[in-house]
Amino acid sequence: MCLRIPPALWQSHRAAELLRSYWAVRWDGTPACTGSRFERLGGGGDRLSVANRFTADDVIAVTTLGVSIPATAALQLLEPDPAHAFSELLAQLPVTTRLVDVDASLIGREGPARQLWERLNGLRWIGPVIAGKLMARKRPALFPVYDSVIKWVFDRPENDVLFWSDMRCELQADDGRLITHLERARTTAGLGDDISVLRVLDTMAWRYGKEVMPSRRQLAHPCPPQWLIES
Repeated sequence: MCLRIPPALWQSHRAAELLRSYWAVRWDGTPACTGSRFERLGGGGDRLSVANRFTADDVIAVTTLGVSIPATAALQLLEPDPAHAFSELLAQLPVTTRLVDVDASLIGREGPARQLWERLNGLRWIGPVIAGKLMARKRPALFPVYDSVIKWVFDRPENDVLFWSDMRCELQADDGRLITHLERARTTAGLGDDISVLRVLDTMAWRYGKEVMPSRRQLAHPCPPQWLIES
């Protein structure tokens, strides 16, 4: 086992239920969970015209996941100094390649993915969580969203440097059993196939974590409890 996935997330009915609640829409057309607009806002961060540079849409998209990027940090993303070389590194990360298919060297210690994460993480006011969310916005099929809820649900170590590789391992295991499960849950929940299986797993796990985590009341909550959505 590469990734510890709670048994509840393997249950087809439960998985679809969690996804539906995350992508629910209120009576006035607004999303029940702002994060449901993360991928699609502005046409997506991986569309051809902007795939290799950060845009204002990317900055706004990240805020839908319950974090904020101060103006100083946003300007570093949108008007980067050449030393940051964000575009150069993004260009080395294939837009259409899925994490399950990517060569391990690309996400390894010396690979462009790790280099980009470190440069983003090194910017003032960005940090590891926002860096990961920015990368998930630019390459949704390649990088999963990671935060304190995901860390808890998957029982990750304190110094977690292997999340991408462990996720890749799990996606490859048992002839792609996890991918098949996630694709079926996505279809059952009525989501479009433009939502990557990584995001399906992430939102499913995040919703589950918000329901069962002992400290869930203290965590950022850009999505109300399910009983409020259904009322």
